[in-house]
Amino acid sequence: MTTDEVTLREPDRRTVVATIGAAGLAAALTACGGGKSSAGDGDDGGEGGDAGGVLAKTSDIPVGGGKIFKDAEVVVTQPAKGDFKAFSSLCTHKGCPVTSVEGGTVNCPCHGSKYDIADGSVRGGPAPKPLPAVAITVTGGSIKRA
Repeated sequence: MTTDEVTLREPDRRTVVATIGAAGLAAALTACGGGKSSAGDGDDGGEGGDAGGVLAKTSDIPVGGGKIFKDAEVVVTQPAKGDFKAFSSLCTHKGCPVTSVEGGTVNCPCHGSKYDIADGSVRGGPAPKPLPAVAITVTGGSIKRA
C-alpha cells in the first residue's frame, strides 16, 4: 500500500451503537437545556414564566398598558393602578403572537385583531373570541403564574 492509498473498512456494530447513543444523549441534553429561559426582555427571575415562576415585577407593567412575555406566551396588563391581568399572547384568529400593548388594547400584527387590556375581549379585527385568561398571583412586587 502506498502513502496515497487509504483503507476503508465498515464500522463494527459497537461503533455504530455507541455513535448513535452518544448523538441521542447529546440531543436529549440539548433539549433539556441548561440555558436560561427568557421571557420578554429576559428579566424573568430565571424561572422562565412556568407555573409559580416570576413573570415580572409590578413596576415593569405600565398603568393602562402591558408587557408581552414571548417565551412564556403571556401578556400581562395593568388596566388600572394595582389591577393586574394576564392573557395568552397568541391571537385567537390564526395563532400569531401579539406584538404590542397600546391605546388600551393588546394588538396582533397579522390581521389587525385587538383585545381589551382589562378582560381580553375582542375590540377589533377578525379574532373570533377573547384572549384566554392566564392565572397569575401578585405578591409584594412580583407577578407569578398561579
